This record gives sequence, structure tokens and C-alpha cells, in this order.
Amino acid sequence: MTATRVTPGHLTVVAVPRPRRERPSGDHIVAVGKEPTAATRRLLRLMCTGATDRAIARELDVSLRTLNRRIARLQSLLGVQSRFQLGVVAAELEWLTVPPPPQAVGE
Repeated sequence: MTATRVTPGHLTVVAVPRPRRERPSGDHIVAVGKEPTAATRRLLRLMCTGATDRAIARELDVSLRTLNRRIARLQSLLGVQSRFQLGVVAAELEWLTVPPPPQAVGE
């Protein structure tokens, strides 16, 4: 699995292998726009704690259905099929680290 992070304009390009059910071989490109957002980072950090979906949904103040939709959207966005793969790719892209605060102009 190859992951490349391109920072200009916050565009991240990730090359991941095609799912097994697809016949053509080779990698395909997944373009990720403004991800990871603060909400995405928070969700991923909560998932890393091992908390249940119900506890994560409660912490984020969303329904269980909304939480599952958000996780499914991230899986689709990154081209992965499991939550484990989601965590691996998120770690490779350094989405699990807290970004440094932006510096003011002139510092």
C-alpha cells in the first residue's frame, strides 16, 4: 500500500491497491480535499481508544447511524474496506497526530 501526502492546498493524494473483488490490477488514486478536518481527527482519535461505537457517538453528540455513516464515508474516501485498514492509512497519512497551531505572520 502506498500513501503520498501532498500538502499544497491541503490536497492529499493516496494510491491504494484495488479491492480484491475488482478484476483490473494496479493502483488507483483517491483524491482527498480538505481532509482531515478537526472533526475527522477527533473521530479517528476516539476510534483509536477502543471505545464502543455507542460511546463515540455519545461523545460526538451524534446518533449511532450518523457515526456509522461518517466512518463509512472515510473508508470510502480512503479506499479501504475495514476499520483496521482505515486506522493504518490514517496513521500513514499522519492524520492521527495533532497539527501544530498556525504561526502568525512575522513570527
